[in-house]
Amino acid sequence: MRYFHAYPAMSQKKSPHFELRSGNVDALLLALHTADTSALRDDLLSRFEATPDFFSNDVIALDLRSLEDGQRPELGTVIDTLSTLKARAIGVVARQEQHDWAQACGLPMLDSQSRRGNGRTGAAREADPAAAASEAPAPAPTPALPRAATTMLIDKPLRSGQQIYAHGDVVIMDVVSFGAEVIAEGNIHIYAPLRGRALAGVKGNPDARIFCTCLEPELISIAGIYRTAEQTLPPDVLGKPAQVRLADETLILEPLRMK
Repeated sequence: MRYFHAYPAMSQKKSPHFELRSGNVDALLLALHTADTSALRDDLLSRFEATPDFFSNDVIALDLRSLEDGQRPELGTVIDTLSTLKARAIGVVARQEQHDWAQACGLPMLDSQSRRGNGRTGAAREADPAAAASEAPAPAPTPALPRAATTMLIDKPLRSGQQIYAHGDVVIMDVVSFGAEVIAEGNIHIYAPLRGRALAGVKGNPDARIFCTCLEPELISIAGIYRTAEQTLPPDVLGKPAQVRLADETLILEPLRMK
């Protein structure tokens, strides 16, 4: 049986001060695979603390669907850790049986449209065909319009303390000095010495690359996998034309053959 709630009649008059509209919010999903909150916090900080602007005030949803039954991490600690890393948790994606305890963190329950999906969630839907048949078909979600791919061009040197963020690729025609930072959702091309930090694929794109004509970085990163100057670069790429790519969650540094 389906129940309907009656709501008080609302004025149909439009307000010049606000408007309610349906829409899609672009948020990252942080999938938790452990209930050991201390280990999770240490792992997040060790991965991202060296790149304090990696998240750049991104909004994040906590995805609990991969946790085993009975696993209940302290979500407040996860939220505080994300805040330390300049990210803001806005909601929780969870299986139905996780809702009661997950709501205690104070965040709303969200419905994820992740393209990866979740095997356990799909299996649960197939296990109860009667319940599925009793539900009215939901309207198809309005697809979000993709951000237009753009390339940013920088033809001036980046000095210490300067930072740029590109929603696509970025091409830099001058030196990236020590203490400067280049962050891009796509590829990074630097036709000059790279002495500061370069972070490509920051929205999780593992196919992003960094190209440079003189590789001397403080830090390089692709999709969150990073390497700092504390690890000496191989002599065939140090101070030379090189590219950086990701393979099996490992940074690969290769010489660029300049013809």
